[in-house]
Amino acid sequence: MNIIIIEDEKPAARLLQRKVEKLGLPINTLLHSVEESIQWFNTNPHPDLIFLDIQLSDGLSFEIFEHTDIKSAVIFTTAYDEYALRAFKLNSIDYLLKPIDEDDLEKAVNKFKARNIAAPNLSLDFEMIKKMLVNPIDRTYKKRFTIKMGQQLKMINIEEVECFYSENKGTYLHTSDNRDYLLDNTLEQLETELDPKDFYRVSRKFIIPMKAIKEIQLHSNSRLKVILPTYKDDEIIVARERVSEFKEWLG
Repeated sequence: MNIIIIEDEKPAARLLQRKVEKLGLPINTLLHSVEESIQWFNTNPHPDLIFLDIQLSDGLSFEIFEHTDIKSAVIFTTAYDEYALRAFKLNSIDYLLKPIDEDDLEKAVNKFKARNIAAPNLSLDFEMIKKMLVNPIDRTYKKRFTIKMGQQLKMINIEEVECFYSENKGTYLHTSDNRDYLLDNTLEQLETELDPKDFYRVSRKFIIPMKAIKEIQLHSNSRLKVILPTYKDDEIIVARERVSEFKEWLG
C-alpha cells in the first residue's frame, strides 16, 4: 500500500506520520510544498491514500490537482472551519481539523481501510472550496499560558518559556527566570498548540524553543545534549531517532 503526507510544516508531518503508522498504515513519502508535490506526482505512481493539508507554504494544495489528474483517496488535514469543507466531504474519505485528535484520525483511517478505493474526481469540489476560501483563516498557535496559583491567575507569555517537561505524570512550564509551573496540558497536546517553527519535542520528556538553546553538545550513542540557560534539573537529550529531524529544524 502506498500512502503519502503533504504537509508544509515538517515537524507536523513527522508527528502525523508517527500517529498513522501507529494505526498500521506505513507512510512512504512526505511532501512539503505544491511545487514538490507536482514534481513527485509527475514521476511516481499515484498513491492509494493522501493525507493532504490545504494551506501549504507556496499556495493552496488544490493547485496540485490542476497540474495532474489524481485518482487517490484523500483525507484532508486542515485548520479551516468545518463549514468550508462540507462541499467536498462526500468525495473524500474524511477531513481532520487541526490540532488532529487521535480518535478522529483512527476513525478516518478505519473508513479508508473499509473502502480502500480511489476517490472520484475532486476537481469540481476543489474549485468550489477555493472560492469559499478567498479570505483564508490564519493558523494560530499558543501565545500565552494562564497558570492558577492559589486564588490568583498568572499570565506567562510564550517568549518567557525556556522549556516544557514532564515529570511524575505532570507537565511543567519552565521560564527564563528559573521558575516552574504545573500545566493542565500534556506534552502531546502542547505539540499541536505550539508553533513548530519555534518549538521542537526533542524527547518524550522535553519540548524546547529554539531561542532558548544556549549550547548543543555531542552525547553518547549518536545523540545530542542541549544546554539551556537556567534549567539544570535533568539532562536534555535529543533522542537518536530525532537527531536528523532536529538538525533540520535548526536549519
